[in-house]
Amino acid sequence: MNNVSIEKFIEGIPKIELHLHIEGTFEPELMFKIAKRNNKEIKYSTVDELKSAYSFNNLQEFLDIYYAGANVLIEEQDFYDLTWAYLTKVHTQNLVHTEIFFDPQTHTDRGISFDTVIKGIHRALEDGREKLGITYKLILSFLRHLDEASAFETLHQALPYKKWISGVGLDSSEVGNPPSKFERVFTKAKEEGFITVAHAGEEGPAEYIWEAVNLLKVTRIDHGNRCLEDDRLVKLLADLQIPLTLCPLSNLELKVIDDLKKYPLPEMIDKGLLVTINSDDPAYFGGYMNENYIGIAQALNLSKKQITELVKNSFKASWLSDKEKEKKIAQVETYFQNN
Repeated sequence: MNNVSIEKFIEGIPKIELHLHIEGTFEPELMFKIAKRNNKEIKYSTVDELKSAYSFNNLQEFLDIYYAGANVLIEEQDFYDLTWAYLTKVHTQNLVHTEIFFDPQTHTDRGISFDTVIKGIHRALEDGREKLGITYKLILSFLRHLDEASAFETLHQALPYKKWISGVGLDSSEVGNPPSKFERVFTKAKEEGFITVAHAGEEGPAEYIWEAVNLLKVTRIDHGNRCLEDDRLVKLLADLQIPLTLCPLSNLELKVIDDLKKYPLPEMIDKGLLVTINSDDPAYFGGYMNENYIGIAQALNLSKKQITELVKNSFKASWLSDKEKEKKIAQVETYFQNN
């Protein structure tokens, strides 16, 4: 084993991302460029002024500025440029596979067609696969602060694109919007062949995680931090190996935790949970995959072996084929042995 630093080790290891909102990769520079192209006003006069607004006390404060930024996205090319910018960024961080969320209701509610949104995103994902070697899965995420009827309408709009969309998820304002609100929508989505995931237990209670598992039949829990408040739930998640897609820098920025040194990752690992590291909304939370791994590694003094196991967890938790998982995990192990 050579003396590569933990930071360099993280930068070089082949990685995968399972919790990423494409609208949350909207860097201020690109936002201003697209706003100018579309003659849309932004209430901030400079990139620095916009960046200085990225200081949040809770999930809702972040969502307010997140939705405001998305307002400048209008044409298919805008969604292409947004997605392509993310892919080129993470390509430099040795990301080899990504399973991304997109929020169609954020756009259809302001008159942008579902077709425009998905065609731009899909075209960029295909270019990323062909030109950068980044494979992908696409997840349609319902906005939980909207009603069930809106979610059903969005699901209906998605059906012509079933070949492009692997799964459905649930995001946005968690408190007061339990998974049970969307049980019928998720049942229909599963009937249509979509895999299901859901944000639960970020700011909402452990009960929301129970609902996501029992009612929405999810294959992964996005965030899931608050599962630790319920020992019976922890045992269930561990026994079934239902993955948790943790987002350390997001949790820090949104005040879910106040210090990465207190992040409960070691406890989760000790309890047998299948935990993964992800970036969530990296343009807003100060870091993509490398920054999340490096931040948590430095805070918790993680070893190269522990980082390697977390990366392997992500491949295990992905929707890649078993053959592809085995191949990627073997590559990760080889990297570990050589570094």
